[in-house]
Amino acid sequence: QVQVVETGGGLAQAGGSLRLSCSASGRTSSIYSMGWYRRAPGKEREFVASIRWHDVSTSYTDSMKGRFTISGDYAKNTVNLQMSNLKHEDTASYYCQSRGNTGGVYWGQGTKVTGSS
Repeated sequence: QVQVVETGGGLAQAGGSLRLSCSASGRTSSIYSMGWYRRAPGKEREFVASIRWHDVSTSYTDSMKGRFTISGDYAKNTVNLQMSNLKHEDTASYYCQSRGNTGGVYWGQGTKVTGSS
């Protein structure tokens, strides 16, 4: 199994920045990709960004391209999400996901981000 823990989050002024970090432990050699999802109050969970270890390629939801940047350290099994130009609608709980090369998916407990209006 893989354990995933998020840190960071909090309150940011509109237009401000926040950085989320995620650390994986356990059977980390099986990790294929790590990424971020979010769930805003009253809404479905949505994909934010991900990074694949084998080629360090990244994916983003279109609406977050240019504002959010995902980066990671394969050796440390950590992934970060740098969020800039935050908006009120970015308010959500952000969850880190680890996906294994044999299909195992593991989630962190989530961290709250509040973008003030």
